Amino acid sequence: MSARRPVPESLALLTEGYAWLPDLMRAEGDRARTLRVLGHPALAVRGPDAVRFFYDEEHVRRHGALPGPVLSTLFGHGAVHTLDGDAHRQRKSLFLPLLEADAVTGSAKHIAEAWDEAVPRWRTQPQVVLFEAVGRVIARGVCRWAGVPLTEDEEEPLARDLLAMVDGFATAGPRHWRARRARTRQEQRFADLVGSVRSGAVDTPTGSVLDRVCRHRDAAGAELPPRIAAVELLNVIRPTTALSWFVTFAAHALHRWPEHRERLRSGEAAFAESFAHEIRRFYPFAPFLGGQAVTDLTWQGHRVPAGGLVLLDVYGQNHDERLFEDPYAFRPERFRDHPPGRDDLIPQGGADPRTGHRCPGEALAVGVLETLAQRLAGLDYEVPPQDMTIPLNRIPTRPRSGMIVKLVAVGRTAVPSSSA
Repeated sequence: MSARRPVPESLALLTEGYAWLPDLMRAEGDRARTLRVLGHPALAVRGPDAVRFFYDEEHVRRHGALPGPVLSTLFGHGAVHTLDGDAHRQRKSLFLPLLEADAVTGSAKHIAEAWDEAVPRWRTQPQVVLFEAVGRVIARGVCRWAGVPLTEDEEEPLARDLLAMVDGFATAGPRHWRARRARTRQEQRFADLVGSVRSGAVDTPTGSVLDRVCRHRDAAGAELPPRIAAVELLNVIRPTTALSWFVTFAAHALHRWPEHRERLRSGEAAFAESFAHEIRRFYPFAPFLGGQAVTDLTWQGHRVPAGGLVLLDVYGQNHDERLFEDPYAFRPERFRDHPPGRDDLIPQGGADPRTGHRCPGEALAVGVLETLAQRLAGLDYEVPPQDMTIPLNRIPTRPRSGMIVKLVAVGRTAVPSSSA
């Protein structure tokens, strides 16, 4: 077993954030190591083989593994993420249509339309905080696509709550309690909506996400209770809105490496896809994923007892030089001739999205990010002085300023500015 670090490892997690597990693994010189997290034995793993090990239900389970604060903010209690076995597979079937090309195309189309509607309003504003503005755009577009009724007055409060749920899942203090309040409000709102659809008071398009959630049956053949249905409806709407992080990172990347702007503007689909993959690989979002050991486990000579934690080092794997040459360089072209392997690039988890815990909306996320990155590159805007640093000890992180831009008048050319 590996020696303990002098600094308690849970404290190091709080101070080092995304760098915590990669630093531990680097010190060990391997893709696995044992440690203790909040007093519990844990095994940290990395690499394509480790991904398959982590997602094997004979090795690792999710039920009971996700901390209560994460369920109360990010996923919701009773969500598909908390299930295993037949119950997980039955609930997962609700989300499988998200894998289809029509879902990817349809969601991107509606969100692109919402973006195009917002741009004229942005032009009238002295400046735009892109992170917040994109959150509202995506919330509007994804609700239209999902068949969720949303008035203009409801857009901003919904987007604010959806972003808060993500922003507060991995922290204590004000951000966490803001996230809890946001989830409580929106779970109640969406549960009421489910009840109204089932009673016939609200119509929704047949086959829409809202329609499927309202009609879905569990493994016992029963309708989902309204609150659980609301949780799962939010688990489509909320992670789509969370693409605000990646679009904000795209703006950060285009400011640092403006040579990519013209290729995105050209409409070159292959490059847009490569750019989206590199944004998801290069920038930090999920630091790691966790589960519980089903039985006593050994991986590459490292042991963890039954009930111990198993951590998949997401950020470290996405920056592993054995998988990605020069991993701390931003190079979209790396994915042009070599598309990412299923268990190599894992910003949204690994393994098979149809049967495992990998996010079934990953293709949708890539499609929306491609579309909005191209639209972002097509805008003429200035970047005023601001703090664009991305703190690795904040989870989830983003540029401190949220990426402030000022759109220039149509026909003018943007004047580059530097960050403060």
